[in-house]
Amino acid sequence: MSLPIKFLPFLLILFFSSSLAIPLSYNVLSFGARPDGQTDSVKSFLAAWAQACGSAEAATIYVPPGRYLLSNVVFQGQCKNNDITIRIDGTLVAPADYHVIGNAESWILFEHVSGVSINGGVLDGQGAGLWACKKSDNSNCPSGATTLRFSNSNNVVINGLASVDSQMFHIVINGCNNVKVQGVKVSAAGDSPNTDGIHVQSSSGVTILDSKIGTGDDCVSVGPGATNLWIENVACGPGHGISIGSLGKEQQEAGVQNVTVTSVTFTGTQNGVRIKSWGRTSSGFARNILFQHALMNNVDNPIIIDQNYCPDNENCPGQASGVKISDVIYQDIHGTSGTEVGVKLDCSSKNPCTGISLEDVKLVYKNQPAEASCTNADGSASGFVLPNSCLKT
Repeated sequence: MSLPIKFLPFLLILFFSSSLAIPLSYNVLSFGARPDGQTDSVKSFLAAWAQACGSAEAATIYVPPGRYLLSNVVFQGQCKNNDITIRIDGTLVAPADYHVIGNAESWILFEHVSGVSINGGVLDGQGAGLWACKKSDNSNCPSGATTLRFSNSNNVVINGLASVDSQMFHIVINGCNNVKVQGVKVSAAGDSPNTDGIHVQSSSGVTILDSKIGTGDDCVSVGPGATNLWIENVACGPGHGISIGSLGKEQQEAGVQNVTVTSVTFTGTQNGVRIKSWGRTSSGFARNILFQHALMNNVDNPIIIDQNYCPDNENCPGQASGVKISDVIYQDIHGTSGTEVGVKLDCSSKNPCTGISLEDVKLVYKNQPAEASCTNADGSASGFVLPNSCLKT
């Protein structure tokens, strides 16, 4: 049966509307990328980015299976659209010679972008060579590059990504708003230096969910200027735990506030939930922090505030931290401590911690109650608390 002619314009409009709704897709192979792990494909990736970024419509960059060698690369905004998906089914590999990217701040940088999503893929920083250089006390080692950095960007999603063996930090969120990191796996050797899993600073509305992080440094580190941060269902270990700080390195510094860390597990880590600040003058602060539903498995310092951080005893001995820590809740924290002291709250003599709350805490060491140590820490305890609270009320 033929359709009346009057319906044809409607069908044509429907057909073209449906066609326009399909995002444009750019395969990096079409731009000359080689999945052999040996040919630098930076120019091909940037060419695909230029097309996606220059499109007025939603666009996808597709990276098929294979290993793609990339030297350091910057994906720059502003773009003409706010909906770019980078779907990675392969592995992006840093140069084996760590000098190639070692003096760059970042290996892969997204800057001034909005609405970018990264789905899947593996980022291999090949950082072991640089770690060995640093451990040898060789003064000529480069500082190392962060694997993936988003800077001054908005509405970002990082989903299902794996980052392995970064030279330095694995993922950095700096100067961003509304960022969701979900289902990521971060791994580096437990003795690899400065290989923080995810670092957040000068950013608001960052959410980190359902991730597994094991490194030689903090699983998640929170720097100055981080606000409205939510961390949930993260497994940490090996590493140095989840740390707010270090804060107070600069005399004039933005504070950290409104941070929730919930449903987290720490296994064999140096710390569990930590707040640390330099032992010197600063305008910084940390307030409205909630640590809840945390399981500790043989963690050296399950609950710790350290306001006398002074690496190498330089520029801070004998000084008191200016960072003000207030309104911190530890709720439903339980498990085993790797040392006798399960709760250590070492606060500033100049700015004592205030509003610290311990609620339903149970930490044991070798099947005995762990100990608690408090210095310049004011607050309260409620529910079952073990070790017994040492807070000033």
